Amino acid sequence: MTRPTVIDAFCGAGGLSEGLAESGFETRLGFDLDGAAIETYRSNVGSHGIQLDVCETTASDLTRTARVEKGDLDLLAGGPPCQGFSKQKRGAHLGDRRNALVLEFLRLVEELEPKTFLMENVPMLAQVRGKKLVEQFSDLSSYRMHGDYYKAADFGVAQTRQRFVLVGVRKDLRSDFSVPSSKVDTWRTVKEAIGDLPEPPIDGSEHPDFANHYRTRPSAANLERISHVPPGGGWQDIPFELRLPCHQRVDTSRGGWPDVYGRLEWDGQCPTITGGFDSFSRGRFAHPESDRAITPREAARLQGFPDEYVFHGNKHEVRHQIGNAVPPPLAAALGQALARCLSID
Repeated sequence: MTRPTVIDAFCGAGGLSEGLAESGFETRLGFDLDGAAIETYRSNVGSHGIQLDVCETTASDLTRTARVEKGDLDLLAGGPPCQGFSKQKRGAHLGDRRNALVLEFLRLVEELEPKTFLMENVPMLAQVRGKKLVEQFSDLSSYRMHGDYYKAADFGVAQTRQRFVLVGVRKDLRSDFSVPSSKVDTWRTVKEAIGDLPEPPIDGSEHPDFANHYRTRPSAANLERISHVPPGGGWQDIPFELRLPCHQRVDTSRGGWPDVYGRLEWDGQCPTITGGFDSFSRGRFAHPESDRAITPREAARLQGFPDEYVFHGNKHEVRHQIGNAVPPPLAAALGQALARCLSID
């Protein structure tokens, strides 16, 4: 049986391609501007990963490289960079140049005319910050549109990460896309995901048996702060005199960054893994027991990556590859739904 074909735009480290492969797709091409991410992609997914600037890439470039004719590609998938839409982004988010990459994805849909397309991004893309961009996809009159929100925990990932996914199905296909239902009855816990991993070496080196399993070296002041935080706690558990000046002044009735200096709980789920998961000051990323941030391997597991999936690059590049990735189990569920839609034709 012929496997459905896919081009993965903005492929990053390959989480989307990994999940789509699990659901039966053959990725003909994965491309991204990030060279370190492409190195990771090629070493884990395949040699069809290449470094390309989407703004300088035409449909003919892609069809030639992917060995597929215009109109014959089964799926164009991708997650344009989302930082410009994130709730963590402050200020003039609508002026963020990365947001225009959503329209580059729209351009590729128009030029390639794939049978289906899938665009993944943060929930805010479909809300105030990116709604006007998403609305431009309604100009694709030859496609039926399905925009839905998905929570990674519903598909076996120990993380409450939520994403907006826009799926388009060409109207000449007899079948349509059906939103995949939850794959689990009970959410996977942090302990189930990372509880069996040994402690990373104290000197900051990589664990000999687990790739990307190494700790960061926080300051003595931050180690003292986090030592006071219990599982499920946060900066408010830190003695007043040890808190950051901003936390000494914050009005907690207005929010007050509840996840900052937060510690995970074994029996709970991790919040959204971001590119800053190695820092206490960027979210609830402290290990449930040890006075340290989670390691890249622990973050990868919390994203649903297998241990044999090795990330390449410096520490900054690795953590951003993991934080920006589509959880493979979620990608697999979406792929299965798309494969069913395509198989009828």
